[in-house]
Amino acid sequence: MGKCRLLVVFVLLISPLAQAQWQQKSFHVMGTQAHVEFWLADSQTQATADMLISQVEQEMQRIDETMSPYKDTSELSLVNRHGALEAVIISKELFELLQDAYKIAELTKGTFDITYASVGYQYDYRQHKKPSQAFIDKNLSAINYHSVQLDADNSSVHFNHPAVKIDLGGIAKGHAVKNCLAILKQAGIKHALVSAGGDTGLLGDRRGRPWYVGIKHPRADDKTAVQLPLSDEAISTSGDYERYFIEDGVRYHHIINPKTGDSARNVVSVSIIGKNPTYVDALSTAIFVKGLQQGMALINQLPEYEAIIIDNKQTLHFSEGLQQD
Repeated sequence: MGKCRLLVVFVLLISPLAQAQWQQKSFHVMGTQAHVEFWLADSQTQATADMLISQVEQEMQRIDETMSPYKDTSELSLVNRHGALEAVIISKELFELLQDAYKIAELTKGTFDITYASVGYQYDYRQHKKPSQAFIDKNLSAINYHSVQLDADNSSVHFNHPAVKIDLGGIAKGHAVKNCLAILKQAGIKHALVSAGGDTGLLGDRRGRPWYVGIKHPRADDKTAVQLPLSDEAISTSGDYERYFIEDGVRYHHIINPKTGDSARNVVSVSIIGKNPTYVDALSTAIFVKGLQQGMALINQLPEYEAIIIDNKQTLHFSEGLQQD
């Protein structure tokens, strides 16, 4: 009996020390749930851990303040108000992200297009509101990424169509995850996970084991469709269950097909795996719009990226690099 008590006391004494090495925090930002988790080396103090968690949270909040289309004071909102009237000088960060958005639009032949917001801003999923077909028909020509003119010499952007609006919802969270991983890496952290909604970035492994990242079941809130062992990679999932409403049996959700101005309905979930969190974020949106056949055809041509697509029958499809022999 005495030995048992001593064992219990010993376990209680060492458990807080062991658990304290893994640092984590969840918080709400950018309209979604974010999470940071990392291993604190013996040479690093708890004060360092607290500081890094604060820096990650502040970085995501800063990006939200800069790139949210819902905040009137954001740099993005400033661009949307004045971009069609004049060239707007913007920060280096926003300029480079718009350059990335253009490259991905070219790569995907326009299925990723930040100007979808020219029609997309009329959707309100909480209020179950959607634009009329007449509005879509009138403004569809404004959805064209070529209308976003970037001037590298002046770090400025100009819209050459009066009705253009842009939204970085398909790329900004990946950018935030990438920045936060860089903060942790620069501080000497070797094992970390940072997530924002459907975007997750990983630094190293989970101390000798892979990180297991789950892909949500698109039609069951409490279920996981598949779990993936990953290390030193990023994964982004786009699904039709994130922001949506159903009207007359039709699901209207936030992933808009730039060619129609309506929600894309070829598949229900797309997850992209790769090294660059910014690119996997944008590619998950683009492949969702493309659908199963065209989406897989593109991913299978990009050796640095893999995909898991769940079709309308809730069947999982894996890109060539994920298929077992």
